[in-house]
Amino acid sequence: MNNDNLKKFFDSHREAFDDRAPSGRVWRRIERTLFGSRPINVWNNVMVWRAAAMILLGISLYLFLGRQTPAMVREDRIAQQEFSDVESYYSAQITEKVMFIRNDGGFEDDRFTQDFEKLEAMYAVLSEEMKKSPSQKVKDALVLNMLIRIDLLNQQIQRLEESRAKPKSEV
Repeated sequence: MNNDNLKKFFDSHREAFDDRAPSGRVWRRIERTLFGSRPINVWNNVMVWRAAAMILLGISLYLFLGRQTPAMVREDRIAQQEFSDVESYYSAQITEKVMFIRNDGGFEDDRFTQDFEKLEAMYAVLSEEMKKSPSQKVKDALVLNMLIRIDLLNQQIQRLEESRAKPKSEV
């Protein structure tokens, strides 16, 4: 019965409803709900972002992995072999100087000991880096570290010799 009253109301007032038309916005919303289509926004589409991420990953891998040519790998191996020779020479000098200092009175200067330990720790880190990815830069840093340690040991030996050269009464 309620349905009949509504129908009668629409039939009697039909002309009042006919002169009004919904706006274009309303029709677009109706079409979307009826047909289930949404406007395609390229930037909000997940597939576009996935494709862009895959392309970026591919380019990154190509640039990262493609940078090491066989010649570069060969140079890195040569650098590592050269370094092993240099390392054995300088390590022998460092060991000799450390033994000399220990036999002659030890490391009395705390600052010297701390500096030397820091350099040894840096050397260990650089040595691990050389094993992982040998390069000329790492080799140069390792050689520089050994040279600085040798210089530091030479300074300590000089201090020990100066203190030994002073007469006992001055000390």
